[in-house]
Amino acid sequence: MSDTSAEDVMATAAVAAAGWRRAGVAGAAIGVIAAGAAAGVAVERLTVGRGMRKKARLALDASGPYGSLRGQPGRAVADDGTELYYEVDETEPDGGSGRAGGSGTGSPAGRGPRRRRLFGSKDPAPLTVVFSHGYCLGQDSWHFQRAALRGLVRTVHWDQRSHGRSERGRAQAEGVPVGIDQLGRDLKAVLDAAAPEGPLVLVGHSMGGMTMMALADRYPELVRDRVAAVAFVGTSSGKLGEVNFGLPVAGVNAVRRVLPGVLKALGSQAELVERGRRATADLFAGLIKRYSFGSRDVDPAVARFAERLIESTPIDVVAEFYPAFTEHDKSGALPAFRGLPVLILAGDKDLVTPSSHSEAIADELPEAELVIVPDAGHLVMLEHPETVTDRLADLLVRIGAVPAGAR
Repeated sequence: MSDTSAEDVMATAAVAAAGWRRAGVAGAAIGVIAAGAAAGVAVERLTVGRGMRKKARLALDASGPYGSLRGQPGRAVADDGTELYYEVDETEPDGGSGRAGGSGTGSPAGRGPRRRRLFGSKDPAPLTVVFSHGYCLGQDSWHFQRAALRGLVRTVHWDQRSHGRSERGRAQAEGVPVGIDQLGRDLKAVLDAAAPEGPLVLVGHSMGGMTMMALADRYPELVRDRVAAVAFVGTSSGKLGEVNFGLPVAGVNAVRRVLPGVLKALGSQAELVERGRRATADLFAGLIKRYSFGSRDVDPAVARFAERLIESTPIDVVAEFYPAFTEHDKSGALPAFRGLPVLILAGDKDLVTPSSHSEAIADELPEAELVIVPDAGHLVMLEHPETVTDRLADLLVRIGAVPAGAR
């Protein structure tokens, strides 16, 4: 028998709304949305008891292997002194060619081509694939792609400032707003530390793709001289202020007007809000699922993994970063990627960075491969990992970074 009633559902919504209202009058609008979201998880709450749901979450946390991959750790230092955490997965001996333009052919024994070099000469630096994650996520959001490429090609996975294992932005601690341009400079610091030489493949999801655009805007010569290929996943070059998040136009306009102030107020009461998030875990799980995935049959362990990633981002960090997206406009940086092999991929049901934004990027990069994945939401690399990994592997094969047989 469930220990949850219809009254409990409304009580959860009321707790959430009350928590938002403590941030000010404008928070009432967010409270209305919270109440509406509660209706979306009402069926689950009426049929599955609270204790059972908690046990299920603990079981999924214990059994799911997602986010467990680790590499050689390192730290880069941003221009404001912030320490940025990254990990490197090196290629295995006789793995992929590891160099752009490599032959990609194996020996009869299934090994890569024998390397020859003159005595005293230096091996060329290997190609490195650098993965940049999205807002409120971390490097582990690339779990499936990391697992598939491990040992075949050198990869770098990093946590953006204030996310994951990276340090809280020092400039932000002093009141300096964070912007996408700062993230581009952060990526340059990571490249200088983790891959100072050799060709690069840049892969970015959502905010990570914007970070790559900011890098190209500030350091076009780096893109020209070192970048061998690029992959944009569920991202945007601008006009994010026009996204309606699947809400009615009137409602989203009202929310857009008050949300920055509400988030700022919530960020100033982080401890209170974090308690509220824990108390309304089911409600926020429903919101996360709606805005992360496009299909109904998502693996529960994957959905729970996404929840953990997003829940781990403190509310004051959420508040700090949000204004940067409405100001983001890097369409002028996209020409720096022309002439390169480019993959642009998005889910057709992405409510956060709609696929029309990927199409707009493709308009600026007409030679790019554009892939719109059916039944996929914003976290397409977790929801449909085979599709994302397949297209990414194809990109790497095209430039000779991994042998075709490795696919």
